[in-house]
Amino acid sequence: MKILVTGGCGFIGSAVIRHVIRTTCHQVVNVDKMTYAASEDALEEARTSNRHTLVRADITDAPAMQQVFATHRPDAVMHLAAESHVDRSIDGPAPFIHTNLVGTFVLLEAARAHWAGLDAVGKAAFRFHHVSTDEVFGALGPGDPPFTEATPYDPRSPYSASKAGSDHLVRAWQHTYGLPTFVTNTTNNYGPWQFPEKLIPLVTLNALEGKPLPVYGDGGNERDWLFVDDHAAALVLALERAEPGATLAIGARQPRSNLQVVRAICAVLDELQPDPAGPRERLIHFVTDRPGHDFRYEIDPARTTAALGWTAPHGFDAGLRRTVGWYMDNRAWWEGIRAARYAGQRLGAAPLAGAAPGASAGADAVPQGGGVASAQVGTAAAPQVDGPSAPQPGAVAAPKAGAATASQVGAVA
Repeated sequence: MKILVTGGCGFIGSAVIRHVIRTTCHQVVNVDKMTYAASEDALEEARTSNRHTLVRADITDAPAMQQVFATHRPDAVMHLAAESHVDRSIDGPAPFIHTNLVGTFVLLEAARAHWAGLDAVGKAAFRFHHVSTDEVFGALGPGDPPFTEATPYDPRSPYSASKAGSDHLVRAWQHTYGLPTFVTNTTNNYGPWQFPEKLIPLVTLNALEGKPLPVYGDGGNERDWLFVDDHAAALVLALERAEPGATLAIGARQPRSNLQVVRAICAVLDELQPDPAGPRERLIHFVTDRPGHDFRYEIDPARTTAALGWTAPHGFDAGLRRTVGWYMDNRAWWEGIRAARYAGQRLGAAPLAGAAPGASAGADAVPQGGGVASAQVGTAAAPQVDGPSAPQPGAVAAPKAGAATASQVGAVA
């Protein structure tokens, strides 16, 4: 099978491609715009495989997408390219609407035209797999049951609203035009090669450098964690087995509060590389919460387990240890990012309602300037912990150097 993967140089997309090249005979056409969160290095050995082709293109460019389908004639699509960072969507929602909604529309239309030209066998076998997030379901309370495939949509952020809209487009193209689409929704992914604006890599890197570990609110917000390689395996199984019109919720049943995650990272680092200054929990700093911060996400993956025979192999403790160890062993990769692309500044500190642009929302807020590059440099980050993290169109200005101080910290999750 020849698979067109969008966002294949992003965090989850690159894990999918590594899995395909290592464990199957499939070919991959990797369509990626190569923006700030993309990394060809994350492809590892797939980068030089004769079964992998990288096409640098934007999914919102209709002629380019038509050309990709005409040239490569894929048997299936795995659509992962998206703007995916909630905090960035708070700072500037326009790129999320453009990429996640318009981009998905453009890709669906290109896929529909391609599919219409296939013979009967090709049409029956073709799949359009849309990879989405559990954030489209809204937020759970402390005693609520986990999300399932039947949970009504209730998105709460510009990011999740844009993803919810793209999910609806994918289903509409199946219902209206017969295009054989299906959707998977996943929980928080973590693992090697994750861009360091997200919770686990950011906390790991800050802890290694002795910087503050900022935590939103009291750290009680909960997420359901899934090791990225386990997710990649489930996504490929879904592509091979799912029926048109299906929805599959993919999770590992491993919920943790943000504070539990931060403390677990500190414990692993204290064991593997003790800090002479003392246990790293001393660096935890509670800061002003994110606007509209969802309290809890968790998925019940029972239908996915039944349909695919899949359960997540990694427990959270084992996956986290493997992840932290990877960042310890790959300083050259993330140090280059911290120096040139993202230094750890806070994102997503929206101004108070009715305040003029640039007004402060509190002691820990970052003044807004109308875009993701407007955050002040020298503040600790507010990483996003939710949903797929595929390459995201839009550039980020190179940050100025500057160490975080306790009075400047942003927030984590």
